[in-house]
Amino acid sequence: MNIKQAKEYIKDSVNLYLKKNEFGEYRVPVVRQRPIFMVGAPGIGKTAIMEQIAQELGVALVSYSMTHHTRQSALGLPFITQKTYGGQEYQVSEYTMSEIIASIYDTMEESGIREGILFLDEINCVSETLAPSMLQFLQYKVFGRHQVPEGWVIVTAGNPPEYNKSVREFDVVTMDRLKVLEVEPDLRIWKEYAREKSLHPAITNFLDLKKEYFYCMEMTTKGRSYVTARGWEDLSQMLLLYEEEEMVVEEELVGQYIRNDRIVKEFTAYYDLYNKYKKDYQINDILEGMPSVQAIARAKQAPFDERLSLLGMLLDRVLADMKDVMEKAAYLTDLLVPLKVIKSKSEGMKAEQVVDLLGELAEGKNKQLHNLQTANSLSDADRKKFMKVIHFLADQQRAVLMECATGMEAFAFLKGKYDAEVELMKRKTEWVKSELEALFAFVEEAFDQGNEMLILVTELTVDRAGAQFIATFGCEGYKRHNKELMLSERSEDIKAQIAELGL
Repeated sequence: MNIKQAKEYIKDSVNLYLKKNEFGEYRVPVVRQRPIFMVGAPGIGKTAIMEQIAQELGVALVSYSMTHHTRQSALGLPFITQKTYGGQEYQVSEYTMSEIIASIYDTMEESGIREGILFLDEINCVSETLAPSMLQFLQYKVFGRHQVPEGWVIVTAGNPPEYNKSVREFDVVTMDRLKVLEVEPDLRIWKEYAREKSLHPAITNFLDLKKEYFYCMEMTTKGRSYVTARGWEDLSQMLLLYEEEEMVVEEELVGQYIRNDRIVKEFTAYYDLYNKYKKDYQINDILEGMPSVQAIARAKQAPFDERLSLLGMLLDRVLADMKDVMEKAAYLTDLLVPLKVIKSKSEGMKAEQVVDLLGELAEGKNKQLHNLQTANSLSDADRKKFMKVIHFLADQQRAVLMECATGMEAFAFLKGKYDAEVELMKRKTEWVKSELEALFAFVEEAFDQGNEMLILVTELTVDRAGAQFIATFGCEGYKRHNKELMLSERSEDIKAQIAELGL
């Protein structure tokens, strides 16, 4: 299965494990809650999906890599205690609480979230001294004498032996206590993640052309050569920083993340070509609805790889703008809640009291943000939204104090600030809509009835921000071409034809 399928399976399993009966007891007893064991190549996104699952389910997440744990750190340290048996006192060895179990309790205390996922990575690389204790842990959720708290589900992960020399193969007795998911790299699924994370478009466009380079592991005369999803993501971050600083990207940089000489050379050459296309076609002019005659003529004659690269550049720019609008809309929606609180309390208040209220609301949001971050159940998008709301509330405190005298004046002032931000979002929305229509017009003119239109409509449909933007604000070009390419309608036509044939 791919990583997205694994995510849905794990999410369903966690939901079922946390299901309770009418007495508040978990329907699946602890001894029957088999831990999930994801086996997959390094850098495939195993840790990333665990964060997404915790965020989507609203539970906490505690992550540990088992490679650095010894028996003592995982099970706790021994200490001597006095106990009385049959009237006689004896010295008995006990164990302190495991570092891992203690981390769960710390997370529960700090975040206030009582249920969660304990994610243990590299589980099949445990030390020799710890290996015998893993069987007890996997079945009874116990490290030493301390049990994983009730309401916490265990998910584990590891690499196959061919990727890691430290891998210890589990015996049948251990495997029989696990739900094993074998996860394979999948470029299509990874691209969805890449869009969410705004990875460099040169990488996603290159991999569209060279799908076999997404994940590569081979032996060469120089030793093991490898390319992983993690490598592409880390390279993306560095490319964006290099461009900000106007630094030259060379093979030496790419080779630090992509450990395959052939792919390094090809990607570096493509990156240079990508930047040349960007300059030659004048992307800004196309999205402003003013493509040059030369750009249209060149696109018509261009080979497919050049067309795909050009379409990728245009799409990445528009999708980024759509994402910006939808994030702004989500922030403004969240900001309405504290503003309504201020409106309900502002009558009869002085401006100073409204300032205090702004501070209390900002502090409340800060505490909520801290709790979710502590529990590792906060997405990047939600974190940005929290920060924007907090900054708005905090930034307006001084302005209200300087500009207003009464609570009603303070609310009117804040509403004016909010309305100004709404107006800016409306202008940005109209601009993005015009960009989108310009993109459809260019593809219609330059590529006519080619596959590029199908690619454009498909990418806008599968991209979360793109689909949300079009559903909210509409797009005539998308509506027109989506109807022409609608797969469901094609499916109905095929079914009708089959019915006519009497099959």
